[in-house]
Amino acid sequence: MNQQCAIIGVGMTPFGKFLDKSVRMMAMDAAQAALADAGIQPKDVEQVYFSNAVAGLVTGQEMVRGQAALRFLGLPGVPVVNVENACASGSTAFNLAYNAVRAGQVQVALVVGAERMSHEDKRVSFGALAKAVDLEEELPKHVGSGSGSIFMDIYAEKTRKYMEATGCTREDLAQIVVKSRHAASLNPLAQFRTETTVEDVLASRVISDPLTLQMCSSIGDGAAALVLCTADYLKKLTAKKPVWVGASAIVAGTPDLSLAPSPIRATFKAYEMAGVDPRDIHVAEVHDASAPSEVMYYESLGFCAAGEGVGLLRSGATGLNGKISVNPSGGLLSKGHPIGATGVSQLVELAQQLRGESGPRQRHGAKIALAENGGGQVGLDGAAAVSTILQV
Repeated sequence: MNQQCAIIGVGMTPFGKFLDKSVRMMAMDAAQAALADAGIQPKDVEQVYFSNAVAGLVTGQEMVRGQAALRFLGLPGVPVVNVENACASGSTAFNLAYNAVRAGQVQVALVVGAERMSHEDKRVSFGALAKAVDLEEELPKHVGSGSGSIFMDIYAEKTRKYMEATGCTREDLAQIVVKSRHAASLNPLAQFRTETTVEDVLASRVISDPLTLQMCSSIGDGAAALVLCTADYLKKLTAKKPVWVGASAIVAGTPDLSLAPSPIRATFKAYEMAGVDPRDIHVAEVHDASAPSEVMYYESLGFCAAGEGVGLLRSGATGLNGKISVNPSGGLLSKGHPIGATGVSQLVELAQQLRGESGPRQRHGAKIALAENGGGQVGLDGAAAVSTILQV
């Protein structure tokens, strides 16, 4: 019999570029904050799921990343499961922890996502990201040739097609960044906290036409953590307001797109599991690795009808405290995208939103939230996608 699963603790470090901080330092800070928020001790944790994507390529740490990062947390003998799944690593770790709690295998699980992507040589960081594709697949000549970023070239091609089909303009794409930076300016943990303008976004260096520098997520470092527990365990914590996990769905991509794109399949599977309609969502964190991704997700995830995403953006309905507040943390564009921590940080933001703890970023009356997190590319599809519904 499946148990209900609750989030009872959240923790997160600032996101940014921190060459002086190790994965261990950031992971410990986030884990200790989440345990303190939950009001429990390390000895109460029964399983740990540790998310990291590029340490092997950036710092050289392989195989026992979680055990090394958390060795001084006070978890003697507690099993640590290391999870690597490209940019969806954090949400995949959460999905595994959720299923362990829901199945009654453990009463309490800790999820930690941590990443240090910064390196003295930027080629190391970009080279690590470029490995999140099938290296035996021959890519189109234009991909990675101009921008240096395989993924930004892929996003740019999708963007050009979307603009032609919908009438979305460069100014609309810039407005997404303006919205993102405004939210991040109110988030003390965000990487980019200075507001910007449409003019400044469009004037920034072109990375892959039509994407400018400010329209692309950046290299970043940071960590985030969550504590999950069963409904039975929650009874011991009488003062704690839980955030319930309504669903968590994970899928793999289909390289020939014989099925719908992976983010769509994961999200609509989560809607079905949780018994919610996409227009029931009050607040969402979506995988905006590039600015146009957000407005495309408005349509593909069901927030509005096909072709109406630009209108939804222009209406202000997806802004802070809007009808469906999208990426109130600042999203990957502005909160930051240290890839192993990203999926966990999305859920930290949403849990705080549902607990009414987001201050000036708060979507008032939020009861249902969605996190959508993708990773990698195989053929024509994202390699992995995880979507999660949270409720109070």
